[in-house]
Amino acid sequence: MIYDPQMTLRAARALYFEVNDFGADGGYKERWIKVRVWRIPIWLPNTKGRRDAVRLHDLHHVLTEYPTTWRGEAEISAWEIGSGGLHRYYAGWVLDLMNIAQGLAINPRATYRAFMRGTRNTNLYRTEFTDELLAQRVGEYRRRLCLHEPFAPASWTRRLAFAGWGLAAVGTYLGAVLLTLAPLLIVSIVILVLGRS
Repeated sequence: MIYDPQMTLRAARALYFEVNDFGADGGYKERWIKVRVWRIPIWLPNTKGRRDAVRLHDLHHVLTEYPTTWRGEAEISAWEIGSGGLHRYYAGWVLDLMNIAQGLAINPRATYRAFMRGTRNTNLYRTEFTDELLAQRVGEYRRRLCLHEPFAPASWTRRLAFAGWGLAAVGTYLGAVLLTLAPLLIVSIVILVLGRS
């Protein structure tokens, strides 16, 4: 494990920022964030809703030890939804569902395992992000979220839940791609129509 159970969440998060080259504040103050859809970079506004969600999301990376790679983001997203979802963090829901869709394409087994692990855990999305939270120990929060639970075979209801969330993820991903491409398609059609006139 990278993050020792005796570390505070603040110290572990600082190490997480350092290891991932996120800067001293994790990029929370940036106006725009870059996400990659496959290998295509897309710049999105770093909204207040996204910043609020990512503060807890980053702590989930620390607590679960899922990396910030493509595969790791698919795993943490599946885990977050499996462990109770993102509550009121709507921007996080969209990003998590898109990550799950990518995970189903590049690493479906790990995405499935992470979701199933999450169904036996809880997450921080109903917890208020405070300095007091950051003063807590990594090991204590791993216990609180039940991250020590051993892997157990999945029930049919959990498998059906994963299938349902998988369909929602693919639908969200396709919707986001269509919304992104729609302006380009409209401009292309206008150019073709005007060119023929």
